Amino acid sequence: MDKKTKIYIAGHTWLLWAAIVRKLKLEWYNNLLLKTKQELNLLDQESVNLFFEKEHPDIVILCAAKVWWVAVNTTFPFDMLYDNIQIQNNVIWAANIYNVKKLLFVASSTIYPSDCTQPISESTLFQWPLDPIHESYGLAKICWIKLCEKLQKQSWKLFFTLVPTNIYWVGDHFEESRAHVIWALMTRFYKAKQEKLSEVVVWWSGNALREFLYVDDVANACYFFITNSKHFSYVNIGTDHEISIRDLAFLIKKIVWYDWNIVFDTTKPEWRLRRKLDTSLACSLWWSASITLEEWLKKTYEYFLSIQN
Repeated sequence: MDKKTKIYIAGHTWLLWAAIVRKLKLEWYNNLLLKTKQELNLLDQESVNLFFEKEHPDIVILCAAKVWWVAVNTTFPFDMLYDNIQIQNNVIWAANIYNVKKLLFVASSTIYPSDCTQPISESTLFQWPLDPIHESYGLAKICWIKLCEKLQKQSWKLFFTLVPTNIYWVGDHFEESRAHVIWALMTRFYKAKQEKLSEVVVWWSGNALREFLYVDDVANACYFFITNSKHFSYVNIGTDHEISIRDLAFLIKKIVWYDWNIVFDTTKPEWRLRRKLDTSLACSLWWSASITLEEWLKKTYEYFLSIQN
């Protein structure tokens, strides 16, 4: 792909956007179109059309979406569904009309049913109902996947979708009331070490399995697939590696250098025991994740220490 290729990356508020921009610049692609929400409102079809008419991007990477907390998802499901469909439709319409060569959409594993066979393959789509909490968000992504699929069939255009597993990065929330499992555990072990506590309590039995994908690996996947001409509808992006909460706790304990005991509180609800993506298709297309969990956790802990007062 020519280094002067004009690439539009939509979704400036998401850290994935920054990782994609970082990756492209590292590969010497500097003809990047980067617009804030104030500069380009993707909910406005006329504004989107005018932007594409003026700039004529060769490639579009769409990671823009309206993403809310779970409580808001359940309170405003119509807004979630409508706004995300509107953003996606506006971009794909303009990209088609103004002859974008390739369009890559970053979706979410919420497109898959809440109760399905593990690991979750691409063929699982539509086999069971979606998780009610994430139904509106997932439905919007499914609509996009099918639009790209039908456009490929009708016009043979390279419009396709990546479906990553849960994406994580260094600078997430560390407050225990808002944090995901990794940051909550890291905060708990750090405080226990500082206060010389004899044990750290970890919720659940520790048997649940989780898959963690670092944001730079998702950016690498985006770069890989836009620079390789391959026809497919959508493909799972994951690490092909799971870790139990028990093993994760002991790994974080080692990284933090906490010397005392871990106690697992089995009275807390376990929620979902496993949700792993099948990455066989991605592997057959010659892509795989490269950043190990331990490497990423060390980076995360370095960042965590840097923001402590």
